[in-house]
Amino acid sequence: MGLFNHCTLVLHPDFRNLESFMRSIPGRFSRNEGTLIHDGRNQLRRITYQGTDYVIKSFRSPNIINRFVYGVFRPSKAKRSFEHAEMFLKIGVGTPQPVGYMNIRKGLLFDQSYYVTLASSCPYRYEDLFHRKFDYENEVLRAVGHVTAILHEHGYAHKDYGRANILFEKTPKGIRLDIVDLNRLDVGPLDMRAGCKNLERLPATPAMHRIIAEEYAKVRGFDPEECWRLMVAFRSTQPGKEEKEIEAWRNIGKKI
Repeated sequence: MGLFNHCTLVLHPDFRNLESFMRSIPGRFSRNEGTLIHDGRNQLRRITYQGTDYVIKSFRSPNIINRFVYGVFRPSKAKRSFEHAEMFLKIGVGTPQPVGYMNIRKGLLFDQSYYVTLASSCPYRYEDLFHRKFDYENEVLRAVGHVTAILHEHGYAHKDYGRANILFEKTPKGIRLDIVDLNRLDVGPLDMRAGCKNLERLPATPAMHRIIAEEYAKVRGFDPEECWRLMVAFRSTQPGKEEKEIEAWRNIGKKI
């Protein structure tokens, strides 16, 4: 980098040999290398390097004010994602193995950042429960309740806990979940009400909430009936419901 430009590169100890690959990432994105997974506010690509699949998240350059804030005061979204992933793994919550992150600054202004993980083995997202049949759906829902309770017991509230950010697969040992998109995380005590509210962006019918709530309450020592009622109430106020949810509400009428 030039005299007034700076690149901060941090690698997990197990991936110190990937420095040259990390530094090549901006060029790979400019060439549209790999498979595009998501292209919106940020861009997500799956890139194979020396036989290993990596998922790389390129965070959009912020507005001019935030470029200064991130350049001088605040940790980047890529750094937060990396650190939060290590926090999750430390308490036994699944997330794709963090490889490293890179921040690029021009003078005092933040420019770009990249967060890199190994590709998850999980082939499905939580939202797939609404678009295809899984004979182990209830197991997935119990796993979601269990993992969410572990996060909340440690005071971690994922602020984008939605349909696309919980990945799952069925293994011989049971359901595996990988939680992704970790840059926004609140840290602090969560009581029953705050914990149930954290699930409000996750689609679920009242019957699905029943299963999630039972497992969540068991881990946290709460009343499962009250957890269920809170989850249903918080979800009922959210827009963007799945058709399966809407139909369930039509059928249940005023029973809740």
